[in-house]
Amino acid sequence: MQRAFIGSSVAVCVLALTGSLGVASAQETVKIGVVGPKTGFMAAGGAITHWPNFKLWAEEVNNRGGLKLKVGQRKVELIEYDDRSQPAETIKAIERLATQDKVDFIMPVYGTGWNLAVAPIFAKYGYPQVTQAAVTDQMDALTARYPTLFFFQGSTSKYAQTAASVIKKLKDEGKIGKRIAIVNVADAFGIELANAGRAIFNQAGFEIVFDRSYPNTAQDFAPVVKGAKAANPDAFVAWSYPSDTFGLAEQAKIEGLNVKAYYSAVGVGFATFRGKFGLSSENVLGAGGIQDNPEIRGYYERHKKVTGVDADYWGSPMYYALLQTITQAIEGVGEMDRAKITQHLKTNTYKTIVGEADIRSQQIKRVLTVGQWQGGIFHAVNGVGYDNYQPVKLKTGW
Repeated sequence: MQRAFIGSSVAVCVLALTGSLGVASAQETVKIGVVGPKTGFMAAGGAITHWPNFKLWAEEVNNRGGLKLKVGQRKVELIEYDDRSQPAETIKAIERLATQDKVDFIMPVYGTGWNLAVAPIFAKYGYPQVTQAAVTDQMDALTARYPTLFFFQGSTSKYAQTAASVIKKLKDEGKIGKRIAIVNVADAFGIELANAGRAIFNQAGFEIVFDRSYPNTAQDFAPVVKGAKAANPDAFVAWSYPSDTFGLAEQAKIEGLNVKAYYSAVGVGFATFRGKFGLSSENVLGAGGIQDNPEIRGYYERHKKVTGVDADYWGSPMYYALLQTITQAIEGVGEMDRAKITQHLKTNTYKTIVGEADIRSQQIKRVLTVGQWQGGIFHAVNGVGYDNYQPVKLKTGW
């Protein structure tokens, strides 16, 4: 276990003469559990999207004196566990936080399969589980089964439908043909998206000329990209995680997979993707995107200053918006009563850096789903419930 206490909490002994000598201890902290990958194949994404936002949030909360509760302000203490990118370890860590550490609140874990694996544990102990890194079409069934479960991301179908609609628009305008290659990482996230995407792309009039999955531990993407190129597609779509997103793009550049519409999911919106591929990343499509404004720019500046890491352009602002939501719910209740916090989330909306957050139905109403690198910013080009998307541009090679 690694404990990271953010801020200073110095025990102070106060002697008071009131007939006898009394001793008062330091102000209590609010213990917050955080589980995620620091090692294993998911660690690269966790190091950018998951862990830094909790550090930023805790520092900002503590710098203003702590969470505002009825008993006064209380600083937060993060209790962190590395799940080593293994769902079984995630389950153990959540169980330990609830039963041994007896933390006041547990933050969501990283990854769709991981969040789904621990939903019964959160529900068992009555902790609100406000997931961000979880994209699934099982939301209705899961929220009906687990009243403490909330989704702060869109469904699988929404991501597949909005990605398809962006590429379909290019096809309908005669800018690209109808041949499409689709690949996916073989885990819950990739499999769900691939299954949903096949039907959606077929209905949109595309011909799927290449369809391949690969294990989540894959490192050699040459066979996948060579196979896709040999199929002579007009568009390429990868339902991918960060490590494979980078590996596929690198191989696409080597093999000259010069499609006019290139989409890969998690990781395209990382600043490190732009840093690695430079101008070659221009007009690459991916999951997420932002609407550029002073408030969101201020978040990116603070994130870099406090954590030393560049926030990504998908999960990072959503994580921070989730933390803003949780903060407002806790302070709205005024105590660390988990049942009351859950009810507050089901009956209120919250102001965040991505606009109003509404999870009263246990599912977020608005989400930016498709972004594209244009001029150094990963602009949102499609989504659900938003307006003013950036126009999509064709990719002109690597």
